[in-house]
Amino acid sequence: MNKSFIVLQTAAFLYVVVAAKARIIAVKNDCDITIWYMFTAGDSLPDYPTGWEAAAGTFVNFTVPDNWTAGRIWGRTECDFSGSDGATACVTGSCNGGLECATSGGTGVPPATVAEWTLSGDGNADWYDVSLVDGFNLPMEITNSASCNIASCPVDLNADCPSELVGPSGSNGAIAGCKSACTAGLGGDISDSSACCTGSHDTAETCPSSGVPEYEFFKNNCPDAYAYAYDEDSGTALFTCDTSLSADYTLTFCP
Repeated sequence: MNKSFIVLQTAAFLYVVVAAKARIIAVKNDCDITIWYMFTAGDSLPDYPTGWEAAAGTFVNFTVPDNWTAGRIWGRTECDFSGSDGATACVTGSCNGGLECATSGGTGVPPATVAEWTLSGDGNADWYDVSLVDGFNLPMEITNSASCNIASCPVDLNADCPSELVGPSGSNGAIAGCKSACTAGLGGDISDSSACCTGSHDTAETCPSSGVPEYEFFKNNCPDAYAYAYDEDSGTALFTCDTSLSADYTLTFCP
């Protein structure tokens, strides 16, 4: 058999294998406003911009590796990137960088609702969640193609945000973000805080939900979301999907 044919055939086989292991992440903006998305990740960063503008009613698809880890996507609101400081470019959800979030040190500025994934993680499972650990700015939900559980915070918490958690206001004067108890400083010294689960409170045992101010506000309104750092014990914070199902995921803002 012709050696060049064998090489081409082998290359084609490898391409199919690699393609089969890639997952599709769809991001939809069902809000009635423009959102500036951004994401950060640990290993295996997707070949896609770390930030982009999304008009109301639009969506994008991109692929991520089957071993995508520490993936985080969130939305920014009312952004203006004409200045030099990306960390203050948006009313909520800003990050270091500009339209595209910095690949190093680009974590979003609270308050922001965050979608998180680790694919092919421990226990041969995909792990995913909607997190309110950094507070709230936009409703969102994560659905998937494998009929696994839905992670979500589908309601607008800004309208009923407790006074001590009220974050920035938008150009229309309405509340644009609701802070976490940690960000709002309700736990005292941030380095040793029951609200932040830091210092002497840095384990699930020493940082129970009962010691986190306004935990019930977040959890009662969004039971299928992470309401604080150790919310796994609620049973409705961190979700899994068998990796063998090769699930694709859809993140919808304002579902």
